[in-house]
Order: sequence, then structure tokens, then C-alpha cells
Amino acid sequence: MKISLDAPAKLNLCLKVGGLRPDGFHELVTLMQPIDLCDRVDFDTAVSGLSFTCSRAELSGEDNLVVRAARAWFKEAGLEPNAAIHLEKNVPIAAGIGGGSSDAAATLMGLNNLFDRRLSAGKLHELAAGLGSDIPFFLYGTTAWCSGKGELVEPWPEFPLLHYVVINPGIKVSTAWVYRTYDLHWTNQPRQHTIENPRRTSGVRDVSLVNDLELVTERAHPELAEIKKGLLAAGAEGALMSGSGPTVFGVFPGAQEARQAAQRLSRHPGYWVRACCGVAA
Repeated sequence: MKISLDAPAKLNLCLKVGGLRPDGFHELVTLMQPIDLCDRVDFDTAVSGLSFTCSRAELSGEDNLVVRAARAWFKEAGLEPNAAIHLEKNVPIAAGIGGGSSDAAATLMGLNNLFDRRLSAGKLHELAAGLGSDIPFFLYGTTAWCSGKGELVEPWPEFPLLHYVVINPGIKVSTAWVYRTYDLHWTNQPRQHTIENPRRTSGVRDVSLVNDLELVTERAHPELAEIKKGLLAAGAEGALMSGSGPTVFGVFPGAQEARQAAQRLSRHPGYWVRACCGVAA
């Protein structure tokens, strides 16, 4: 049997970071929305054993999250691995918009669909959380508040699907380095470093575009601040870095405004620019 699943990227509309947990992760609260920029994961079970290929050759190794997710699913299901999986990569790599995490979630869901929903939704969530903090979010297919280390997901399906221009400047940013540097910022600070949990509100304009990690990434890469200024000058109602970066996005009033801004901003050499929209399953 063959099936294909889209694996959407995400944007962090709000990201508040707290201190280190006993497990070494950070406490956080984030509002994330999936967008219509997607990888595609193809499955074929008319094979023997587990194989994996990718349109980006450098991602084809055994350490890819798709392979790790597949092996985890087959082990939990008590089945011998039996699938050929191909990943068509469209989402920028290491961009702060969740491409790898979404690929892993699609793998868990795809295998579960192919093998008669052998695992419960709760077990899939458990597997996802064991593979990566962002992965559980992608199982829900809708805008959601995520907390803990990211694995606690509270869907918000009524949240509006926004229009964006997404820009990746093509620089490399290490997520681990961003968090370590962020921790150093709080060393010997006079006040306790805590998170105030955001509340759901009735309108999208009440959600503040805020990302605590911008403090670190923008200092190391000042061009990100310039990208945000460019998005605002092009008509964005707000602009923010997603995750640990380096991707930056602007929120626009509608699809036409986003397309026009993307066309204008794509003239910058070296920038990856797309007009996107929020999606829901």
C-alpha cells in the first residue's frame, strides 16, 4: 500500500522561555501555527525491511528523524520494520520552523494509518515527545499553545489562519548555542527568571508577537533585525523571528498583500522568501 502525507512547517507567534528543568530542557510557553509550506512524506509497504531516501542527499542517513520515528513506531507496535519511506524536502533546514519535527510526526501518523491504527493517539503522543519537543504539536494539525518543554499541547482550532511572508536569510544558527547563550544572559540577574503563562484571548490582535530568543540570535546576526524592518516597511502588521531562528516572518492583512510583499522582498540576493498561510487539518 502507498500513501503520502504533507508535513507542514510552523511559526512561533509567541515564545516565552523559562529556566532549566531537571531533565535539562527549558520550560517554555509558545503559540504555534502550522503553515502551508510543507515537506512530503511518501510511504510504500509493499517492500521488505525499512528503507529511507530523501530529495536532499545530505539528510538521507540513519540519524534522520524520519528513520528514528519509523523505528520507534515499529518497535512500539511490535512489528518488524516494513516500509520504504521517501522524504521530499521543501522546508528550509535548521530554520526554526519545525521541518524535521513535522517530518517525524508525519512518519508516526503515516505508519499508524497504514497499519490499521495499531497505536492509540496517546501512545503516538508519547512516542513523539520522546523523539523531540516540537513533534507532539504536529500530531494535532492546528494552532496550539504548547508548554512544558513543548510536549504539552492545548489546541486552539478557532484561532484565525493568518497570512505571512516567511524569510530565511540562509545563515546557520545552532539551537543549542542559542539556548546556552540565553541562559548566560540571566546569570546573576537580580530578579527570578520565570514565565507568565499567556492567556487565550478573543481576537488575534490581542496576541503579542514576542520571542525571548530574539535577544540572542539578533545580537549575533543583526541582519535579522533589518529583515524585520523590511517586512514592516512592506506592510506587515508585525514581524518576529520563529523559534531559535534564523527564519523571520511578517503577519499581513491578507493573501494579496503577502504575495506582493514577498515579490518585493525576494529581490534580496541570498534570501529564501515565501508568502504562506496558516492551515488546519
